[in-house]
Amino acid sequence: MNIDEAMEWVYNVRRFGPDRSLEPTREYLKILGNPQQSFKSIHIGGTNGKGSTSAFIAAILEAAGYKVGLYTSPHLERFNERIKINGIEISDNDAARLLTKSKMIFEKMIAYPEPMPLRFFDILTGVCFNYFEEQGVDYGVIEVGLGGRLDATNAIDPLVSVITNIGYEHVNILGPTLEDIAYEKAGIIKPGIPVVTGETQRNILDVFEKVAEEEGTEVIQVAEYAEYERTSASIEGQVFNLESQRDEYTGLKTPLLGIHQIINAATAVTAIEALEQHGITISRQAIIKGIRNVYWPGRLEVVHHKPAVILDCAKDAEATEAVRKTVISDLNDRRIIAVVSMSSDKNIEGMIENIAAFADEFIITKHSVTYRAAEPERLITEITKYGKQYKVVLDHDEAFKEAYEMANPDDMVLVIGSVYLAGDARRFYASYFS
Repeated sequence: MNIDEAMEWVYNVRRFGPDRSLEPTREYLKILGNPQQSFKSIHIGGTNGKGSTSAFIAAILEAAGYKVGLYTSPHLERFNERIKINGIEISDNDAARLLTKSKMIFEKMIAYPEPMPLRFFDILTGVCFNYFEEQGVDYGVIEVGLGGRLDATNAIDPLVSVITNIGYEHVNILGPTLEDIAYEKAGIIKPGIPVVTGETQRNILDVFEKVAEEEGTEVIQVAEYAEYERTSASIEGQVFNLESQRDEYTGLKTPLLGIHQIINAATAVTAIEALEQHGITISRQAIIKGIRNVYWPGRLEVVHHKPAVILDCAKDAEATEAVRKTVISDLNDRRIIAVVSMSSDKNIEGMIENIAAFADEFIITKHSVTYRAAEPERLITEITKYGKQYKVVLDHDEAFKEAYEMANPDDMVLVIGSVYLAGDARRFYASYFS
C-alpha cells in the first residue's frame, strides 16, 4: 500500500467496542517480535496534560544525548505527528510500509478459529513500537491513547508510569464517576514500578494508592515531591524556579504558556528523577535544556503577532479552565475574539462558561470532523447566557480569516475548543501567513 491507501485502510478499522481486551494487542506484538522490549520506556496517562508532559520528558531525554521515540495522539494535522524520533516524524514511506505489514497480521488474526480483531489504536501502537525497534531508540516516551487499563500501550513494561490528573472524559467507556475513570487510568500502574502523579484530589489519590499498594509500588505526588514558583510570563514564554527533593533549578525557561505547563514540567522532572530508582541519572543540565527546548504545538501556540493569533486544542471543561486562568492572568490586556467549535459529546456548558470569562466576541464554526462537531445552536444557547456578541461562520477557514480581519493589531484571536479545530487552524494560518 502507498500512504494514501494505508491511511484509507487504517481509518476504516473499528476504533471502539464493548469487548475490549489486551489479548489481541499482545498477540499482534508477539507476531511482530515484541518490539516494545527493545527499548526503555516511560508511560504517561491522565486526562489533560499528558501530551505536554510527554513532550517535556522526551525533550529532557533528548537533551541528555539519547535517541528518543515519542508516541502521542491524536494528531493535529498529519498522521505522522504521532510517531517521532528526536522530533522527526515517521516518513510516509515507513508509515505505509509498516501499516502494510500490520494489515497482513490483521487479516491473519481475523482468520483465527477464534478471531482476534485488532482495533485502530492497536495497529498504530504496533507500527510505532516496530518503528522504534528498527530505528534503535534508547527510550520510548509513550502516551496512553484512552483510559489506561485496556489501552494498547499498556502492553509495555515501563521504568516509570505517570498519571497527570483526572477529569471527566469518555464516561461512556471509562465510567460515570471520577473514581471509575481514575481506576481505569490507574491500570497502567505496574508491580514495583514507581508511579508519578500531578493529581491533588484526595478521592482520586485514594484510588491510585490502593492500586499501587496492590502492585507493591509507591505513588509519588508531584505536589509533595517538588515546589515551583513562576517568576515571569509573557506571550513569548515563562520563567520559573523548581525545587525537587533531588535538586534546585533556578530560572527555568519554557516556551509553553500557562501555569498548567509549569505543573506539567514539574511532573516531567519528577518522572525523570524517578529513573534514579533504576540507576539512571539525568543531569540537571539536560533537564534545564529540555524544558527550554520543548516543542508542543497547539497548546496556547502563538502563530502570529499583531494581532496575536493563538491556537489551543483544549477539548473539555478542565482544559478550558486552564486556558481561562492563563488568559486572565497573562494575556487579558486586549480585546479577544474566540473562534470556537466543540465536539458534541463534550461538556459544552462548562467549556463556554470558561471561554466567556475572557472572550469579548465569539465566532462559531464547525471543525473538520463534522459528524462529531456540535451544531452552532447548541453553542449559541450557552454563549447568550453571558451576553456576548457572536456570529456563525460554518466554514472553518472562512471563520479563521474573518477573525483575523476583524482584529486590530493589539487584539487577540484565540482558536479553541477541539484538537480538530486547532489542527484546522494550523493548516489555514500556515498558508495564510506565508
